[in-house]
Amino acid sequence: KAPGKSNKTEIVVLNSSRDDVAALKLQEMGLIRSFTAFNIALVIRGKQGKIQPGGYYLSKNMDAWKIIDEITSGPDLKQITLPEGLRKEQIGERLKPLLGWSDVELEKWNTIYTTTSPDFIEGVYFPDTYLIPVDENAELVSKRMINNFSEKFAPYFDKFAEKNIKWTTALKIASIIQREAGGPSDMPLISGVLWNRLLNNQKLDIDATIQYAKGKTDGKWWPKVTGTDIQNIDSLFNTYKYAGLPPTPIANPGISAIEAVINPEETDCFYYLHDSSRQIHCAKTYEEH
Repeated sequence: KAPGKSNKTEIVVLNSSRDDVAALKLQEMGLIRSFTAFNIALVIRGKQGKIQPGGYYLSKNMDAWKIIDEITSGPDLKQITLPEGLRKEQIGERLKPLLGWSDVELEKWNTIYTTTSPDFIEGVYFPDTYLIPVDENAELVSKRMINNFSEKFAPYFDKFAEKNIKWTTALKIASIIQREAGGPSDMPLISGVLWNRLLNNQKLDIDATIQYAKGKTDGKWWPKVTGTDIQNIDSLFNTYKYAGLPPTPIANPGISAIEAVINPEETDCFYYLHDSSRQIHCAKTYEEH
């Protein structure tokens, strides 16, 4: 029997394909009455071991048989966690198999749906955990991520405005910090060094911006930068050649990198490097560096 009369649809996220874990979650949410009876019903239905992780539209007026059919026929929504520091093409490559995009849809993600505004080319596809309807196309997914960015970034708009920093400028710096840092603890120092260079009208000399310009090389994103790259890549993303910030962010930063932009560590350093243990060291002069 159904445990209730409510026909209100809820999104139920099942993070495991194990029958017992799913049954426990359904019982806790009041969608089934008996953990044991539900598992017996799975056996009778011949659906043991066929639960797929994901999100499902369920309601309390569904009986156990209907729920079993729903959660063994494929999720209504799929969950993905996107880490900080990916570029939009990497995000697209992760979404493609999850949502069953065609090569054409992926290309549209890269060249159309993520270029609707000069401000949305990069950096606004916020790193987070998303629950995405399986029938949602790439255009709607891009809007979903931009809306999430707008919500998460909202508290910082005024903070940057108070310091006369455009939000687009802040996002460019945050993206560089994200790619250059060994972890969140490095970010304020890297921010301090970057601000020192910018305020001193000094070229940024950042490898990560050249990596962005190189794109996918030998099947890998973020390829190693060589001296030849520094000399020969004629791109505004080559911050060894061109002063100032790159035209767009180079990745999609998280909150720690965004906060580091507005809260840089006060330092006399203009240079930094990481040792083999990813420990950061900074220097005041090029000779010291």
